[in-house]
Amino acid sequence: MSETSRKLTTIFCADVQDYTRLMGRDEEGTLATLRRYRDAMTRLIEAHGGRVINTWGDGVFAEFPSVVEAVRAAIDVQNELAGYNAAMDTEKQMLFRIGLNLGDVIADGNDLYGDGVNIAARLQSRATPGGIVISNTVYDQVRNKVAVGFDFLGQLEVKNIEGGVPSYAVRVGGVQVVDTTTSDYRSNPQPAPARAPEVAARNSLLQDWRLNYGTPLIICIGLAVLNGLTWDGEFWAKWPILIILWVNAYRLIRRNKQVDMAIASLVITGIGIAAINLFTWQGTPWAMWPLFGLAIAAALRWVSRSRSDA
Repeated sequence: MSETSRKLTTIFCADVQDYTRLMGRDEEGTLATLRRYRDAMTRLIEAHGGRVINTWGDGVFAEFPSVVEAVRAAIDVQNELAGYNAAMDTEKQMLFRIGLNLGDVIADGNDLYGDGVNIAARLQSRATPGGIVISNTVYDQVRNKVAVGFDFLGQLEVKNIEGGVPSYAVRVGGVQVVDTTTSDYRSNPQPAPARAPEVAARNSLLQDWRLNYGTPLIICIGLAVLNGLTWDGEFWAKWPILIILWVNAYRLIRRNKQVDMAIASLVITGIGIAAINLFTWQGTPWAMWPLFGLAIAAALRWVSRSRSDA
């Protein structure tokens, strides 16, 4: 018999809009689409450090130790699924609604229970198809860390939660926020925080660029200048600059969840090998052999991924 314990975690709850209608039109096609979309969601959730707890019915239930990564995963999910839907007939498109909540829950084995879970499910039910709604506990943790906009929706009525739960819609592409005139929201909602979300998003994006790209760029320029000031006929700075660029290229693709990590890694490795061959040129293009092998590996990866997405 498993023991129960309490913990603080970020709950991710997703559900398909109009699932019954889709099943009524085409059961087999809808199930195939649901399976494909769930596989994509699971991949993105795990890429952000999350854990899928359950996939009952047409829903997906997961948890994240990091609030920021939970929001990033939700955004990546909606963006990737929007790309899938764009290639489908309008009547067959499958739109998920996502709710996120940071709260104290009861852990019983691999399952989670409690108000923290119920709030996430309630938030999900109020999201627009293709949209994301988060609780105030999530917003307080991510408003200055994720480069997206937020719209304050008011106090969402939740069973057993006196006073309701302040909630926010995450701006994802052209998706509209929920209609707050519904009875699920209290009248006269609290005003949005004084700090404009757009300003916070821009500041977060600028800080992220400075830390991840500005610093390495300054170091590379500094090495090139130092090499020029101490010039003795050799451009020795090319090696540390190559290493810095190589490392940061890998960091970039790891942060971009829309890119196939395996293929991108092979491409970056090939560029590095070609650069080494060029820097040590003695009249022999030896790099063509490892590049040929990398090209074959990338092609095999692309073919296998295309089949899995079909």
